Amino acid sequence: MRRPKLAIGVTLFVLAALAGTMAYTGFLVIGVVAERLDIHRFVAGLLLGVLFARIPRLSKGKLSTVGLLPKFLRRPVTLGLLALTLLHFLAQGDNVAAAFTSLTAAFLLAFPWLKRAVSGRMVSSLFPFPGKSKPPAGNDGTVIDVEFTEKKD
Repeated sequence: MRRPKLAIGVTLFVLAALAGTMAYTGFLVIGVVAERLDIHRFVAGLLLGVLFARIPRLSKGKLSTVGLLPKFLRRPVTLGLLALTLLHFLAQGDNVAAAFTSLTAAFLLAFPWLKRAVSGRMVSSLFPFPGKSKPPAGNDGTVIDVEFTEKKD
C-alpha cells in the first residue's frame, strides 16, 4: 500500500456515508410503516424495535441472544420492508428516497459476500497459506539460483 493515510481516509469516508445512508433509510422505512399502519412514527419505530430486538442471555454456560424473529428470518423480513418502502417511493415518484432505499437493499444483499472477501484477505495476510514458501530475504527475485552436478559415466 503506497498511501496508507489516504486509504484509511477513503475507508472512513465510505463507512460514514454508508452509515448515513442506512440511518436515513431506517427513517424512511419507519415513515412508510407508520403511514401504512396509520400510526405515529414513534409507535412504528417502537414496533420495529421490538420486532428486531435481540436480548442477550446465558444458556448452558454460553452467551447467546434471543429475540422475536429467528436468525433465518431477520434478513428476509428486512429485505421485505425495504422492498415495500422502495415500491412506495417509486409509486409516489420520489426517486431520491427510492435510490437510498435501493442502495441499502443492495448493500444488505451483498454484505455476506463482502464479509467473506474481507475476512478472507485479512486472515490470509495474518496467517500465510502453508503451501506457499516465501523466498529467503537475501535472494533477488530476478536471479535464478541453480546447482549443477556432474554424472559419472
